[in-house]
Amino acid sequence: MLDIEVIEDPAAAEASLDPIRTRILQELAEPGSATQLAAKVGLPRQKVNYHLKALERHGLVELVEERRKGNVTERVLQATAASYLISPAALASVAPDPHRFADRFSAFWLLALAGRMVQEVGKLIAGAAAARQKLATFAIDGEITFRTAADRAAFAEELGVAVTRLVDKYHDDGGAGGRKHRLVVALHPALKEPALKEPAPDEPRKTTPFGEQGTGAGQ
Repeated sequence: MLDIEVIEDPAAAEASLDPIRTRILQELAEPGSATQLAAKVGLPRQKVNYHLKALERHGLVELVEERRKGNVTERVLQATAASYLISPAALASVAPDPHRFADRFSAFWLLALAGRMVQEVGKLIAGAAAARQKLATFAIDGEITFRTAADRAAFAEELGVAVTRLVDKYHDDGGAGGRKHRLVVALHPALKEPALKEPAPDEPRKTTPFGEQGTGAGQ
């Protein structure tokens, strides 16, 4: 089972978006039969079998084993991945194209780059899995708070200069057969956490992961 599978086929994407099939995929993080799933999702076994056949047809679940019970053969299946992403390739005719425009300060270009990354890394993961090889990638994720917009602009400028310097240092344009790599650096505002509701004077205060409600903690 993969940690994440990227879905490129439009029909497979459509199948995965059905709420019942999404629930089935979730439950099949561990192997299960139609009978076991029926009890978990609250549907007749025949209905669950119908959805399982559709998911199996699109390569989203796979057979783990068959168990013989009397005159019946019970099929045990498992999802092919713990999580799924739908690639822009599933909407190829309207997928964003990062080559159509290039603006370092455009949120839309950032989305186009992110979409291309999902598509390309998804293909690489599938290829590496088929070849039983490891895929060499690297990522950094973090948060930084800027006092002013000017500080943010200065940071972006310095980061661009530093990355360019590193690229000039390590890039091999001699055609010696080295492996080309894609480099994407992104910076965007972090989403705001939902505000905590102030309790009424006679309402008991509740403790949350961000602190005690009504104190302003985490806001």
